[in-house]
Amino acid sequence: MSILRARCPDCRTLTAVAVDESYECHSCGRTFRAGLVRVPRAWGDGGEPMVEAAALPLDFPEVAVVEEDTLAMQTLAVASDLPEVPLVLGGCCCSHIGAVEGLAARFDRLGVIWLDAHGDLNTPESSASGNEWGMPLRMIIDQGMVEAEDVVLWGTRNLDPPEADFIAANGITDDSAPVLARVGAVYVAVDLDVLEPGEMAVFMPEPGGPSLDDVEQLLARVRESGKLAGAGLSGLAPDPANVEKLHRLAAALGL
Repeated sequence: MSILRARCPDCRTLTAVAVDESYECHSCGRTFRAGLVRVPRAWGDGGEPMVEAAALPLDFPEVAVVEEDTLAMQTLAVASDLPEVPLVLGGCCCSHIGAVEGLAARFDRLGVIWLDAHGDLNTPESSASGNEWGMPLRMIIDQGMVEAEDVVLWGTRNLDPPEADFIAANGITDDSAPVLARVGAVYVAVDLDVLEPGEMAVFMPEPGGPSLDDVEQLLARVRESGKLAGAGLSGLAPDPANVEKLHRLAAALGL
């Protein structure tokens, strides 16, 4: 499917057409502020619920569904099919790699605000599990898509020792203000396990997290900066009750 044309969530026809940074459905007349890219894969063991959750209905025109056989192919396909303002609905956090790659090619200096209970900063050598979903942020940094100093890691509370060492060595913090001040644009990656358990149904809940209201306030600050280039949502369980809360988060971003 061309990134210039998408499936309208209302009338389900392929008549939502890219207009500047938004989409307009030429059949029913609705307009939308982002194009939806679904990435229903999970690069690790037992991630089937996250794959199913990537099919949750969101009220945005569907630009592409990326189901490639390797993570490298998935990354390339997401980067290639990225609309002007993307909203990625992924299985695991590896869905964000292609979005960051595509946006990094558009902006001179892209920042990443990564909301996650986990660091996602392991390497194949440091990972105890070997699951690639514990590595995407490190891949993004090591492959030069963004600089470590332009990364915000927010809500993180379950780190492996090598991840904690990497954070300390590179000065990564949870303060979004300096990053928003110095970059040209930001991508916001939200693994919903960042939330306190019970706020949403997620694949890998971790106690001690922020509330949904806390996350909305952070996303609103990103919106107010005027630097949002795109966003992604991942790490969910396939609970229909998640849909309304996903729309709340998208609205907080101004999408």
